[in-house]
Amino acid sequence: MLRKIQNAEDIWKLVQETGFLPLFQNEIKGFSIEECTPPRLWFSDTDPGPWEWKGPIIRMGDCFYGKFFAGKAGFISKEWFPAFANYRRDGYDFDALYDDGKAARKDKYIYDTVMESGSLLTGELKKKCNYVKGGNKGFETVITRLQMETYLVVEDFEYMRDKAGNTYGWGVARYSTPERLAGEDFFYGEYKKEPELSRKAVYGHIKKLFPEVSEKQLVKLFK
Repeated sequence: MLRKIQNAEDIWKLVQETGFLPLFQNEIKGFSIEECTPPRLWFSDTDPGPWEWKGPIIRMGDCFYGKFFAGKAGFISKEWFPAFANYRRDGYDFDALYDDGKAARKDKYIYDTVMESGSLLTGELKKKCNYVKGGNKGFETVITRLQMETYLVVEDFEYMRDKAGNTYGWGVARYSTPERLAGEDFFYGEYKKEPELSRKAVYGHIKKLFPEVSEKQLVKLFK
């Protein structure tokens, strides 16, 4: 079990220490923000909690947020993201992946749309790619897959504001690419390595944090 979390700064520090931090309970006991945060902070009417902290944590820098862990969300430190991405992408950039027939046309459409715009809110992206009433289907499947493959990440969360300027409702995800946020050379050193070496580095790192974790558990969470 990781140490307890009381605020956004605690989560950010824990991400830097562990390299990887899923939002929700998963295959590895104690390895999630959910298990380390007091229940009262998850849906409090008065105090901010993990739902409200996601954007501020991203803005602190040195980490990425997205659906990286078995289709569910979490954080990865900037230090560990290149290894994770090299493993998940199997050494491919997106264009090469598509050219080799390993990415669907609908994935390319969404990816290219984000690339052309730099970043887009969920609603903007859906509208541009015709994921509206009577249009394309399966947006969540595609956007999750692109995050799992590390080609897209959540740049921030934006909120509606009332007349007084106060935010309300759920934060809306703004999508971008990790290359845009960290620079085109961010992955250069890791891309020279075999993806299998990157996988072993990621798995080995988690085993140091949780010595009892099995290979099966790691595969379920990270594959």
